[in-house]
Amino acid sequence: MRINDRVFGMLMLILAVAYGWEATQFPIPFGGHESVGPETFPIMLSIILGISSIYMIVRPDPDEKWAPSAMLIELSVVVLAMLAFAWAIEPIGFMPAAAIVVSFLSWRMGASITKSIITGVTSSVFIFFLFNTVLELALPLGLLEF
Repeated sequence: MRINDRVFGMLMLILAVAYGWEATQFPIPFGGHESVGPETFPIMLSIILGISSIYMIVRPDPDEKWAPSAMLIELSVVVLAMLAFAWAIEPIGFMPAAAIVVSFLSWRMGASITKSIITGVTSSVFIFFLFNTVLELALPLGLLEF
């Protein structure tokens, strides 16, 4: 997998550079530049992706066997859950969508239903208030909008 990791790392590095450059092209928000604007989070993600990509290029993993089919099914469930979250974030809002997805994924990883629900609700509320108050980036309220 050394060659695969290096090729994947190069592709992700190209994606990180393109994503970071595109984030700098966002229009200036009304009222001028802000310390935390719409480009802040995408730029942070592109930096993290770039660093991770360089690490994959420099230090690839040793060859491993492919995951068994059960693991591939679990990964497919995670991808479908993320797609459902992306679809549901606008109509039902960030907090309910995140709570449902995090609860479901926690349960799939072996947590009890009670602990999964507590984790989902707590993390979605915490992230929502972190984005709205600290970063001053509005997330969709959806069903919670009055």
